[in-house]
Amino acid sequence: MPASLSKSDLKDFLDEKVERYNQPEFIETDPIQVPKQFTEKENIEIAGFLAATIAWGNRAAIIKNALRLMAMLDNQPHDFVLNASEKELDRLQKFVHRTFNGDDCIYFIRSLRNIYKNHGGLQTVFERGYKNEHSVKSALAHFHSVFFEIEGERTRKHISNVTKGASAKRLNMYLRWMCRNDKSGVDFGLWNEIPQSALMLPLDVHTGNVGRKLGLLQRRSNDWKAVAEITATLREFDPNDPIKYDFALFGLGVFEKF
Repeated sequence: MPASLSKSDLKDFLDEKVERYNQPEFIETDPIQVPKQFTEKENIEIAGFLAATIAWGNRAAIIKNALRLMAMLDNQPHDFVLNASEKELDRLQKFVHRTFNGDDCIYFIRSLRNIYKNHGGLQTVFERGYKNEHSVKSALAHFHSVFFEIEGERTRKHISNVTKGASAKRLNMYLRWMCRNDKSGVDFGLWNEIPQSALMLPLDVHTGNVGRKLGLLQRRSNDWKAVAEITATLREFDPNDPIKYDFALFGLGVFEKF
């Protein structure tokens, strides 16, 4: 904890930043705008998952490519996942975002098809995993095993494996989108079996660096142990909604260059 700030002062400082950034205007520069285009629950889930999957690198490029991917899914992601023909799937060979390529994209659609046809959908898979140990870690581990149960993946690097210590930044961000529910209108709050009190911080370079500068995080690596450490610290400030501070840490890092 920085000597200049008491714990209560630090909480006030972070609460003020949450108030500033957890606003509808945040959506305009964030990949969450991609699922915000949809109203059907399954479209929101699938669009959000795919947008979160490619959410690394330049944010403008992430949004542009995620919107392009939605267009390739005929802007009906749920219908496409369930019903696309082999010829329609083949169109996705042209998609690329950094190291995520057409083969990855086609595997993702096939895996989502398996999830929606045989496992009750994304919500059911994550929530079933959560109930195993009543933790987000168990939710993410279960999702990883289900996602890769079909054959044919080229690489597993696009879905983090928390059992191997990954921070799972993009999956934690996705769960924030789906599960967190407040009055600001940024996150969806569509799923209710994973309580927002259990959510884990989407830890990346920005939030990690800001967290260390503020004394919220001591661990040097941005891995799952760091996620657990900083989330536990944030729970002391708000046990019911610790991940609202993602807005504060992200805003400080990206917008304020803290």
